[in-house]
Parts: sequence; C-alpha cells; structure tokens
Amino acid sequence: MLVDARDPERATGFADLCCGLSSLGRGEIRFLGRDWARMPHRYAERLRGRIGRTFVTGAWADMMDMERNILLPQLHHSGRDQATLCEQAAELALHFGLPGLPMGRPRELSAADLARAGCVRAFLGEPALLILESPTRTFGDLVSLIISALARARDRGAAALWLTRSDRVWHDHSVPATRRMHLHETGLVAVRHATEAIVA
Repeated sequence: MLVDARDPERATGFADLCCGLSSLGRGEIRFLGRDWARMPHRYAERLRGRIGRTFVTGAWADMMDMERNILLPQLHHSGRDQATLCEQAAELALHFGLPGLPMGRPRELSAADLARAGCVRAFLGEPALLILESPTRTFGDLVSLIISALARARDRGAAALWLTRSDRVWHDHSVPATRRMHLHETGLVAVRHATEAIVA
C-alpha cells in the first residue's frame, strides 16, 4: 500500500499503530492474524522482529556505532545469529548504494548515507511487513533501489506500507502499489484500487 502522508507526525503515529506500539480507542490492529492488544508482551516483542521499518527521524542511537544500530532490532527481537545478520546487512548495503556496512557513529554520516542505512536496517532479516516512512525524502535515487528490494520481498510473501510525502514517489506508477490511500486526521481514505505493477 502506498500512502500519501504529508504530516510526518501523523505518519509516525500511524506506523506506531501498525507496530502495536500505540493503542486504539476502539477497534483492533492485527499483525499476522493476531490482535496486538491481546498479545502477551514478550510475544508482541518477538513479532516486532518480523517488521522492518524506516523512520522519518532516522531513529539512530548516537552512542552506538552504525553496525550495532543496524543490527540491534534483529538481535533484540529475533535472536538471529550475528554473523549471518552482518553478512546479509553488508549485501543490502551494497544494494542500497553504500560501499559496505557503514562504520562510525550516526553523526559522522551524511543524511543520504543515513537514509540508505535506514533501508538496510528495514530490509534486514527478511521481514514479513515493511513500513517505510518517507524513506527517500530528498534522495530520489533511492526510489528504484527500494522498488527492486520491495519486489524481492513481495516475491517471498512480504507486505509493504510505504508512507510518502514525495510527489515524485506518489505519481511514480512503477511503485508496485496494489492500493493507494491518503492519510488524514480522520484516518485512511482510498484514492483508487491500483492494478499491481510488475517490477522487473
């Protein structure tokens, strides 16, 4: 689903709801068939390891190096082997235009490299759901790289929610969206039912 979400705070709030990090006044939010509100805390934490997310704010911990920042969500939620994760992260880094897994602290990287690193972190661990909060911002060259990574993720059965503020992304029909919606203060409003694009 591609969502036109111009208000970054609203987009982040909606993404938090999808991850079970906020509660609803009424209704329910389900992930993999289970209601977040009814899950035991530890089970919900493990399930969050199946979600890959980019953040509008970056959400980097500056006291940790970039490798730890990228690997931490998977190490915390999934318990996967660190060496395997490092190898997969290095491959994703090359895909997203980095020379390898970034080194140093977040403050030492350019905004463009942080956006690329955010994509590495989101796609790491073969997530069942990808939530992308304006992942390209002003870095338009990332669009085609994200689309190809999304095509591979969807081929293995993953779902994706791409929240964008970019007119370029919104009007790009190579983005493989089966639905397009606007996010307003009252919720999601359908724009139209898009036929699924085939991404080579």
